[in-house]
Amino acid sequence: MSVPLYPEEALILAPLSGYTDWAYRRSARRHGCRFAFTEMVDAAALAYARERSQGLLRRGADEEFLGVQLVGRDPEFLKKAVAVLNEYSFDVLDFNLGCPVPKVAKKGAGAVLGREVSAALACFRLLVERSRFPLTAKIRIADAHDPEPTLELCRGLAELGARAITIHGRVREAYYSGPVAWEQIARVREELETVQIIANGGVTDLASYDRLRRETGCKAVMLARGAMGNPWLFEELTLRERFRAPTRTELAHEIELQVDDMIELYGEEAALRLARKILHDYLAGRGYRSVWRARASSLCRRCELAALLREFVAENPGS
Repeated sequence: MSVPLYPEEALILAPLSGYTDWAYRRSARRHGCRFAFTEMVDAAALAYARERSQGLLRRGADEEFLGVQLVGRDPEFLKKAVAVLNEYSFDVLDFNLGCPVPKVAKKGAGAVLGREVSAALACFRLLVERSRFPLTAKIRIADAHDPEPTLELCRGLAELGARAITIHGRVREAYYSGPVAWEQIARVREELETVQIIANGGVTDLASYDRLRRETGCKAVMLARGAMGNPWLFEELTLRERFRAPTRTELAHEIELQVDDMIELYGEEAALRLARKILHDYLAGRGYRSVWRARASSLCRRCELAALLREFVAENPGS
């Protein structure tokens, strides 16, 4: 294998559409995230509505490593999009061959394209030829039981010069739930020694992280939905048994920091509207009363957020 793109035990924040903007990444980086991606960028939108995509491509001055991820299948859109991206500063260009959502699938892109190996490789070859950045790919397993279709795609990507391949261990139809096919990721890793294989899927805590690495043999891992509302996941996986979960006060402080960054990006009204789903993620699954999530659903102003968080902390200051 050539020099790996990522260090051996890298924790990588996945590109998450509607989430991993500069404010989201900044929150994750405060808790140990080093490698991150922009939100997924649609090639057609970037090619013909560049102004609307500008915000997605913002890179903070303190971001040591930032990748950009492109999704699409039309060659002309991809050519125009990569020409735009070449004007920016990124460390890697990732091609999405794994997104399962309907709005991507109906265009024949993402996970749908990932199952059409010849077409997928033709698109990847185009990007390799035109991008000034190293190329990687993010895929899903193509079949829950037969590893060969996934292997065929990965072999082709490796031959075209992919520096890394991230494999989500679920088929498109499973979206983000159900068992992860660790054995298929392991099979690809064992066969392809010329490219770095990154495991992805189902990591929400230290136990699930350790199991994914153990079962796949992959040392580098990409974190996605498990980091939503939980930037402390990076600390947990690094500190292991020394990790201490955030208190209410720490949780509230992190929310304030992230929302303030969102206000800088989008303005107060738009930021608070977008922040509602962010707050739901922060407040879910930690045993807090549902009333806090309900109140978060109607936030419109920064002062309303401040009042909510003061009451939230006061309910049980030491927790």
